[in-house]
Amino acid sequence: MMIDSSLKTQKLFEIDKRIDKLVKEIELLRYVNPVNIEEEKQKFFASKYLTDPNFLYPERDFDKFKLHSEFFALPLEDIEDEKIRDLYEEIIYFYSGLIQCIETIGEGKKFYYNSLRSFGSPTEADVENAKFILHFEDEDVLDSSFEPRYTSKQAEQLFIDYGKNYDFDFNVKHSKKMSAIAMVLNSTRSLVLNENYTYSDNEMGILTNHEIGVHMVTTMNALEHPLKIFSHGFPNNVETQEGLAVFSEYMSGNLTLKRLKELAYRVLAVNGLAKGYSFSKTFRSLHNTFDLNREDAFYITARAYRGGGFTKDYLYLTGLKKIYNHYTEGKDLSNLLTGKVTLEFSDDIEYLIKEGYAVPSKFITDSYATNNNRNKTINFILDNLK
Repeated sequence: MMIDSSLKTQKLFEIDKRIDKLVKEIELLRYVNPVNIEEEKQKFFASKYLTDPNFLYPERDFDKFKLHSEFFALPLEDIEDEKIRDLYEEIIYFYSGLIQCIETIGEGKKFYYNSLRSFGSPTEADVENAKFILHFEDEDVLDSSFEPRYTSKQAEQLFIDYGKNYDFDFNVKHSKKMSAIAMVLNSTRSLVLNENYTYSDNEMGILTNHEIGVHMVTTMNALEHPLKIFSHGFPNNVETQEGLAVFSEYMSGNLTLKRLKELAYRVLAVNGLAKGYSFSKTFRSLHNTFDLNREDAFYITARAYRGGGFTKDYLYLTGLKKIYNHYTEGKDLSNLLTGKVTLEFSDDIEYLIKEGYAVPSKFITDSYATNNNRNKTINFILDNLK
């Protein structure tokens, strides 16, 4: 369907364009990753896990008050279509919350409460799901597929080779100052790799399908739409996007019990944060109570505690369960790949496509074509999560 050129449509595109300009200034992951994580890890280990890290963060380069006022000054009443107007209203409130997150990074409880409003925290059922996963035996950790072997430079070529499955280009950057081992920056269409990390074959299988097969695919699909909101992100899109990404790991046959346990540990780390535990107490819980090695325990705890308390990490497991259910119910996943969208807004996505404000996904995650998971234990776990 062709979009009409009426005044009401022009107003919608003016507002959408203005939001696009504002949102480009506030990519949360650019600001919440500590710049001194390796130094603080060494100090923490030297303290025998007693002295909490003192993380430092990149300087924010935007005027928070101006951004807030510009968001709320947008004339949403000019959008005559009520369904679209309601969607944009939710988007405004969602991004206002992200600005509050960014402006309080490093300010302890202030950041935590803003993160809580934007991402929530684990329920008792989520915590029970995490503990349920930890009851199962890992694969053989001595298997060669888990052996670290690729530097970030070597991994870069493997990502580029995998990216040839799709008809798009992306940038690869390297960083020594990140808590994740790889991540996609939506605004610059870049994959960032951790220079301090050495990647295994299994991790490369996970990360290519996760970062390129979903995060970069949704980044590129978002550029196909007349409206920019598919690039900015729908409200509360993290759970859906991470669920899709981990589900790609599952469908490609790369999701292991070791990886599922990593997601479970993240839930427990965020739960410790929510209970008011110190960094060191949560670390010791993961390391001593749940037998996680100290390197992984540190990074998982750091991911949850960065900024003052970043709660989003529990959403990987809840998102996986929701997407897995969606798939097993025979529902289509392609609309969820149209951009940085949210499962709960499926009807809105279909409406925007029907009205000509969006288009079906150009790129489809290749692992979704065939279920290559052969691990019956993982199927059992996913079928029985609450």
